[in-house]
Amino acid sequence: MSSLAERHQYIIKKLQKEQYINVVDLCAELKVSSVTIRKDLKLLEDKNLLFKIHGGATLSNPYTVDRSVNEKEKLQSNEKSSIGQVAADLVKENDSIIIASGTSVLAFARCLPVNLNLTVITSALNVAMELSRHPNTEVIQLGGMMRKSSTSVMGPYSENILKDFFCNKLFLGVDGIDLEFGLTTTNMMEAHLNRQMISVSQKTIVLTDSTKFGKRGFGKICNIDEIDHVITDKGISDHTVKQLESMGVKVTIV
Repeated sequence: MSSLAERHQYIIKKLQKEQYINVVDLCAELKVSSVTIRKDLKLLEDKNLLFKIHGGATLSNPYTVDRSVNEKEKLQSNEKSSIGQVAADLVKENDSIIIASGTSVLAFARCLPVNLNLTVITSALNVAMELSRHPNTEVIQLGGMMRKSSTSVMGPYSENILKDFFCNKLFLGVDGIDLEFGLTTTNMMEAHLNRQMISVSQKTIVLTDSTKFGKRGFGKICNIDEIDHVITDKGISDHTVKQLESMGVKVTIV
């Protein structure tokens, strides 16, 4: 399969099936050099048929933009509710957990049993307000600079407070998950706080709808192999699931 048209047709079909393609894999499958594949990807990108990323290409724009929590809460709301319910089943009596910011983790907080004995540390004001109605939940609200778009706090003060704790589980929302680049958010300071949350948690559970896969935000949180569990919806591709599992990440699809 050496003609330009045949290669391009093969690349587009593979992308439509897997959502992401790797240069190394394409070289082996099409029996051409990496220089040829990169030229092919550049031509297809110029025609607005794909987006080139490091080491490969994707069908969707990989770069995320900051949106307000009110806007994001309306997106994939049914999926987020289902993800939140499955995540809530992982929380046990007397757990000490961290809940980060974002609409997926807010949906999770709304699914937590009202009478469960819990200690919750959170950076998100809307999560704290949601859990204030739970009589047996002790809420520790982190302080610091408020990020208005996510109604959450961030900065050195928040990070320093976390150093005094160690928790069973962290429930983390993200703006993007890229198999090579890792987990990201659109704000660098929030990414730094999320890294601190990971460092003081026994297990990191990522709650995300499937539209976040293949996306990249400005601030990197961590690599894929630093998380334990991803809960997402059925929109995730089989290829992505296999890649995550090969990195030692448990994947639950709702």
